[in-house]
Amino acid sequence: MGKSALKSNTARTLFPRIAGLLEVLLLTVVYYIIWDQYRVILQDGMFLFRGKVILMGVYAVIAYVVFKVCDSFDFGSLKLLDVTVSQWISVLLVNFITWLQICLIANGVISAMPMVRLTLIDFVICFLWSLFAKKLYRKFCGIKDALLIYGTDSALELKDKMDHRSELYQVTEAVSTLASSPVSLSEIFRAVDRHGAVIINDVTAELRNDILKYCFGGGKVTYMVPKITDILMKGTSDISSFDTPLVKMRNEGLLPHEAFIKRAADLLLSAMTLLILSPLFLVISLAIKLSDGGPVFYRQKRLTLNGREFDILKFRSMVPNAEQVTGAVMAEEDDPRITKVGRVLRACRLDELPQLINIFLGDMSIVGPRPERPELVAEYVKNTPEFAFRTKVKGGLTGYAQVYGRYKTGTYDKLRLDLIYIENYSLLLDIKLMLMTPQILFRKESSEGVDRKETHS
Repeated sequence: MGKSALKSNTARTLFPRIAGLLEVLLLTVVYYIIWDQYRVILQDGMFLFRGKVILMGVYAVIAYVVFKVCDSFDFGSLKLLDVTVSQWISVLLVNFITWLQICLIANGVISAMPMVRLTLIDFVICFLWSLFAKKLYRKFCGIKDALLIYGTDSALELKDKMDHRSELYQVTEAVSTLASSPVSLSEIFRAVDRHGAVIINDVTAELRNDILKYCFGGGKVTYMVPKITDILMKGTSDISSFDTPLVKMRNEGLLPHEAFIKRAADLLLSAMTLLILSPLFLVISLAIKLSDGGPVFYRQKRLTLNGREFDILKFRSMVPNAEQVTGAVMAEEDDPRITKVGRVLRACRLDELPQLINIFLGDMSIVGPRPERPELVAEYVKNTPEFAFRTKVKGGLTGYAQVYGRYKTGTYDKLRLDLIYIENYSLLLDIKLMLMTPQILFRKESSEGVDRKETHS
């Protein structure tokens, strides 16, 4: 993805959140001023200092949640009138809840006039803020250079709808895949490369798959008009700017702010865990060293973000130089190369602990697709080119495929699980996967080797 496209996509993601937080802060400041009138009515000094701050915090949280639920921060998709009306409804609900809260504090029904004045002021603020935010969004976040790929005459109607919202969406080229005017796949790919965003509407399933994979591989901002079966599978659509629903593909990996938050969490958690587990590291190191006198750690080349190689660290669980004869192969059940100490470490997943050092150094993340060996990746890519998509994010100590899969899960199924994680990444998903990871220790099939008869595709 080009830098300008990446910046624009980041802006489209961050702008509603930042604009929404600033608006809530502004509304809270106005409430802070109005609150003095209620403080006089209540004749209670407890709300002069910390109590007053707490009330403002409660107001801000309620306002943000209500505005978010009512799509009141959707400056990009909704028209000005729709955004304004949505915000007015949200303000009425928030201020009514706040008035009830004040009545509970007063232990009785009190005058609503200060709250009415607050609501009228909020109406003006919401209108002016929506107008200001819409203009900023149009200037910095609109899709200015989109390619429409369509497969039926009726699908071309989407361009007419977008032309009526030209301040936000500009389709600069349309490519037909109709049988009457066939276009080669290479020509479609060249057209994709010329544009900052791609919109796919009503093309054949096989062609759509090829285009989506190409866009994903290139990190191209991609929108798709879902088919009925897509909606049935997904259960919802993401963008409703028109009466034609659009689904946005997450093709860029992590956005800059997401990568920053994820890295900060990795640093903090890995440093704390290394400090806490340092006695366990010492015990395991002594056990390995005393068992056969070999090295404590095992280093192996793996691939992480954007295909970069790094040395992954593990506690050694096999005999020294185990792969000199066999080469790069996955461990099997009852593998004779595994040491006695190694079997215990593998059964408890303790051999993976040194990867906390990799996480601290920035080669890995706590959550992400398991990093694979370069030679195995090259083999997998021959049969499944999409396997390379896993490197859109850093490799992880645990991941979606580890929590929901098994050690024996086939390569293609692991790829699908990893792509589900990449396409649905969020900090909450990371927290969920971290909390679910300990259960792996109690699943025998999660740590056992690959059956000799099993092949991975």
